[in-house]
Amino acid sequence: MSTKNDDFHFKPFAEMTPRDYETVGFRSGLEVHQQILTEKKLFCRCPAGRYDDAFHAEILRHMRPTLSELGEYDPTALMEFKTKKEIIYRINHETVCTYEMDDTPPFELNEDALDIALAVAMMYGCTMVDEIHIARKQYLDGSIPTGFQRTTIVGVDGEIPYGDRKIQVIQVGLEEDACREVSDVGHRRVYLTDRLGMPLIETVTGPDMRTPQEVAEVGEIIRRIARSTGRVRTGIGAARQDVNVSVTGGTRIEIKGVPRIPSIPLLTYNEAMRQWNLLRLREELHRRGITPETFTHRVEDVTRILRKTRYQPIHDAIARGDGVRCVRLCGFEGLLRWQTQTDTYFSREIMDRVRVVACLTTLPNMVHSDNPSETLSTAEWKAVKGSVEAGPSDTVVIVWGSAADADTGAREIAIRAREAAVGIPSETRQALRDGTNGFERILPGPNRMYPDTDLPPKEIRDERRDRIRRTLPPHFWEREAWYRELGIPKDVIRPLSISPLADLFERLVKEGGVGSTLASVALVQYPKRLKKRGLDVGNLSEEGIGAILRAHSEGRIAREGILDMMDRLARTGAPESLEPPPPCPPEELEAEAARAVAAVGYGDTDSIERRFHRAMGVAMGTLRGRVPGSRVADMVRKRLEA
Repeated sequence: MSTKNDDFHFKPFAEMTPRDYETVGFRSGLEVHQQILTEKKLFCRCPAGRYDDAFHAEILRHMRPTLSELGEYDPTALMEFKTKKEIIYRINHETVCTYEMDDTPPFELNEDALDIALAVAMMYGCTMVDEIHIARKQYLDGSIPTGFQRTTIVGVDGEIPYGDRKIQVIQVGLEEDACREVSDVGHRRVYLTDRLGMPLIETVTGPDMRTPQEVAEVGEIIRRIARSTGRVRTGIGAARQDVNVSVTGGTRIEIKGVPRIPSIPLLTYNEAMRQWNLLRLREELHRRGITPETFTHRVEDVTRILRKTRYQPIHDAIARGDGVRCVRLCGFEGLLRWQTQTDTYFSREIMDRVRVVACLTTLPNMVHSDNPSETLSTAEWKAVKGSVEAGPSDTVVIVWGSAADADTGAREIAIRAREAAVGIPSETRQALRDGTNGFERILPGPNRMYPDTDLPPKEIRDERRDRIRRTLPPHFWEREAWYRELGIPKDVIRPLSISPLADLFERLVKEGGVGSTLASVALVQYPKRLKKRGLDVGNLSEEGIGAILRAHSEGRIAREGILDMMDRLARTGAPESLEPPPPCPPEELEAEAARAVAAVGYGDTDSIERRFHRAMGVAMGTLRGRVPGSRVADMVRKRLEA
């Protein structure tokens, strides 16, 4: 099928327009994984949220695929099995128990986590399920020691307002988090298990976003909806996005674990470009008469031919006793230099597959005749081409490693080259720092999911849903509209709308008599200032902050004393110890102003304004928080002028 892809060529990222993305049929959806704020993990009673690189033991495992309920294997599981990985788990006894190692059955589902997941689903207006069923989802990459993740659905068919349209929320799920990867070199992958089993909410949208910028903007809305509940974790790694992308004629490709929303536009642009260019590559192959049925290749062992090569990677491999294989790709001349992403070529597609499946992780792991410079000598290229009887229209690829890995690498080179004649393989890909993406694994199929037999279904009663619904916060866009009416500073509107202190702000303004501008600045900006001082802002409880601001509204402390008292609260964490400073009688104010003016002296070159600022510094050192700064300033000026 021709898609007439030659009619359009991708412009640089900054020059692409919504019309361009419409031309290529850009579609994207999100799967957002958000850690939620619970004390315990999802299916055991280990503490959640304790990260530590220290470990007390290591466990070695090998993952093997299992048949699904229909008697079939998931393709991702089969691919992972081909890698023959050793999986090492580093265990800290304070954060992991025998459940995570699959040595004991799961505990009952964490009820607090379920309440939070139900609340988030309600924020999307989902249809809530009457009964939850736990399923197992296979993960053969080793990120979960059991080989599967326990997951369930709590709501379906929600929506997110976006401009003048709605973004569909297909489902909201509750599931357990995976391990943190430490390293992945050769056939050995190492994980830390402290994050394992922490509760996650998964929000899955429809493929409703039409440009890369829309994907990021919808991702930000999802983030802010979750944050507005005050029941989710924040910080690095607390939220991760899987981004699904397709173009006309392409297929759904999943970019896994995007940690930062600002990275999404460039990543999705490059994936759309990759799919579009791979479709053009397929058309070029068909023009050359190469289809999946006519594709041919040949593999030969060329270790002996290259035993004296000066190309260092192959020279070192042979010295270690490794083998070298040559693959002829018939009719592929020049195509490994076919551009796929920004400054990226089809050879990277093959190199990634060799790196992941054959575990040849030291780069470079292959060379090819479409880019022969600075690798083999001309005579060596001629010799290896002769060994596979390559003609001028062919490309040859050389791969090296242990005998088994070199053979696997040669097979993967041929497999990926043949797939180019089919189109775009369904893959899970990893986000790279430069905005491009690389192969991670084959996209999982439906056979990876099956019912969990360790946990019974759980009914969700109307009383529970009603109780949760009564505690839901307003949507952040409703809060923002009210804040704009109040006229609070623009730079605090957005962070306050999703702050855990938003409810406190409302009580202070509506019931406590605190000015809206002062309350918003104290709740948003002051904690940032204290954090810069190295203080633990986690000690700033609602009770303590509320008491400080109410003391100001009652005239017991001046505005200048609010930050000082919050500083004291951050240091002690004890609201009951916060006693407002004693009031300042007029005679003390006058005496302190006189003392401050006398302290700065009467230098001949000093202007009154310079002396005023120095005197204010002296006076506020003893009067801060006891009297408004404006009254101190008036008294100091009066003394200076006298």
